[in-house]
Amino acid sequence: MRSVFVTRTFVFFFVGLLLSSCGVDSNKFRLTGRLRNVNQAEFLIYSPDGAISGIDTIPVRDGRFTYETELRHPATFVVVFPNFSEQPVFAEPGEEVDIKGNASHMKEMIIKGTDDNDEMTELRMQLNELMPPDVPKAVGTFIDKHPRSRVSRYLLQRYFLAEPQANLEQAYVLAALLQKENPDDEQLATWKRQLDGLRHSQVNGRLTDFSERDVKGRSVSLADLKAKVNVITVWASWSYTSTDIQRRLQRLKKNNGANLSVVSICLDADIKKCRQSVERDSLPWKTVCDGRMWQSPLLSRLGICDVPGNIILNASGVVQARNLAPQQFEDKITQLLR
Repeated sequence: MRSVFVTRTFVFFFVGLLLSSCGVDSNKFRLTGRLRNVNQAEFLIYSPDGAISGIDTIPVRDGRFTYETELRHPATFVVVFPNFSEQPVFAEPGEEVDIKGNASHMKEMIIKGTDDNDEMTELRMQLNELMPPDVPKAVGTFIDKHPRSRVSRYLLQRYFLAEPQANLEQAYVLAALLQKENPDDEQLATWKRQLDGLRHSQVNGRLTDFSERDVKGRSVSLADLKAKVNVITVWASWSYTSTDIQRRLQRLKKNNGANLSVVSICLDADIKKCRQSVERDSLPWKTVCDGRMWQSPLLSRLGICDVPGNIILNASGVVQARNLAPQQFEDKITQLLR
């Protein structure tokens, strides 16, 4: 009898050990997935919350992938696929989230593993059935009904703060609602301040002056923007689109010299790495990086709520355009320089 008892005890212990080894460490987050119609590829992943530094990669083999990272607090990750479409993933320490879908129909992707991801997947399926003009209303309704959901924070930023044509009045009301329900959320407080600043930096408006120091210790203010065409850009090492704009700006600056003035704001949390990037890429203009990411007071003053963010000014300091996509951005500057 004793040998049977010992044997059973060992089996239970071994099975328990095996099951625990298959789980996720309480201080880690795991993302797994399988996509049909893709064999070998490499996805990119970044965190606008700063949960990981810069951009990381996710190797894909036979359509399957696994990504694991240290995580101490809930965070939002964004997965960038080879066609440059992006999908948010809401992560929690000790949890595993799974992605399944077809690479030919990315909008139908299913992301499961936490309540936030279930909510986002359900909403995405609803949005797929709508015409583009109807999407903001549906998103606003979701935010209004789920003011404490982390999905709502993402939606506010994605569909209102980062959208040049968004309804600012609606965006301000939604931001105020989320801040009321989440009073300790610094990000929401920052976004609300940015919406206030946005009122002063709309097209045909004039920016209020600012005073900062760049990564080399030099003063930066509106006085640096007195050329024929002037640009303020926001970039981060984890945003490919924003670094693409930086490269386009380098080419434009080289070809137009003093007719084009630029000030950049880097959202990276590591000031030293930002300074190294500026020196490595030989950026000829001033770059501000205070390591506070989205909590930077300068972003609030300028009303910039997204990366890449950009403001184009004429010689009189009047805003000509905001938050343009890379090619539109380059085209607008070229047009104004003629």
